[in-house]
Amino acid sequence: MGVIANNANRMDSNIIFPELSYKIIGAAFTVFNELGWGFSEKHYQRVLSKEFDRLNVAYKEEVFIPFTYKSSRAINYFADFVVEDKILLELKVVNKLGYTHVRQVLDYLKTAHIKLGILLYFTSDGVKYRRVLNSSI
Repeated sequence: MGVIANNANRMDSNIIFPELSYKIIGAAFTVFNELGWGFSEKHYQRVLSKEFDRLNVAYKEEVFIPFTYKSSRAINYFADFVVEDKILLELKVVNKLGYTHVRQVLDYLKTAHIKLGILLYFTSDGVKYRRVLNSSI
């Protein structure tokens, strides 16, 4: 049993921003438990911002991330949240994530030079999430 605990501790030490990640995901579960299923992404976003306020979590909402090519703006990205200037948070209301959702978050991370993204998705079965790591940082 000692070996299992040691392995678990080693895995936890490899997680980037674990406390903040757990707080974000916990807030999403609180929101879902209160609202339930069936609302738009904007509804969940607005209520999640209220939950962040309640928890004293610093965040920016609808964060503008300009993508430039040869000193010229090519694309304008808007991330749902950047939490404590450490974690980019993107919300979806879908029953199943696709490659394009993960790719979107990875593009945001690379452009914004942020190490970790969390893709939260609200489904009819509850809240699910995927951590996305920007390995280029």
